[in-house]
Amino acid sequence: MTRITQIIKEARDQGRLTALDYAHGIFENFIELHGDRNFRDDGAVIGGIGWLGDQAVTVVGIQKGKNLQDNLSRNFGQPHPEGYRKALRLMKQAEKFGRPVVTFINTAGAYPGVGAEERGQGEAIARNLMEMSDLKVPIIAIIIGEGGSGGALALAVADKVWMLENSIYAVLSPEGFASILWKDGSRAMEAAELMKITSHELLNMDIVDKVIPEHGFSNGELLAQVKKEIQAELKKLQALPIEELLEQRYQRFRKY
Repeated sequence: MTRITQIIKEARDQGRLTALDYAHGIFENFIELHGDRNFRDDGAVIGGIGWLGDQAVTVVGIQKGKNLQDNLSRNFGQPHPEGYRKALRLMKQAEKFGRPVVTFINTAGAYPGVGAEERGQGEAIARNLMEMSDLKVPIIAIIIGEGGSGGALALAVADKVWMLENSIYAVLSPEGFASILWKDGSRAMEAAELMKITSHELLNMDIVDKVIPEHGFSNGELLAQVKKEIQAELKKLQALPIEELLEQRYQRFRKY
């Protein structure tokens, strides 16, 4: 098994820590909030408020299931537009009350179904990109598994974008890339080598700001490490004047 195959397998592994695991494991007294106040609650997107020391933080994440039944209720971690609108509602609420935002991303991509398109999937993603670029509180985005295309980017317009060591981030899946380029989805791993989707490759290209090591850590140790990193980074981001924070965020994405 090649290194890239191993990383993709790890990123997609059903036993990986989910967004809810991070929310409950890092933030004290995490309270989940539901619904987009428009259509319905989307199980693929979780969000709520928790405490990080004496700081209230808004947490948003894309949630994959732990088993088949869970995955069916969460649509295999593929959000509908109402999921992105729920995320935006919580982020705007965070802005109103001056709470920083932390997002946890693990999705193969936004759901491409007929209902999702009818309810404005593209508009929901585009609005999140626009609103997050100008959100007047610090934002940290962490890719904890798969970061698939616009579905991931809709929660990743942040001041700092981090990846776990064994996660991937790409404009489309290796299978999709191989199907388009060679009309042969079975060449996915060959495509993955070309795509530069692993954490260290993306760090070298300045697409992400930090890689959090996983190898050799237990789940508890990993949660403690991520918590420590978030606390240290939020302290730095909150010390910046709002105008400077927003300008740095804008330039971070303009440089590409």
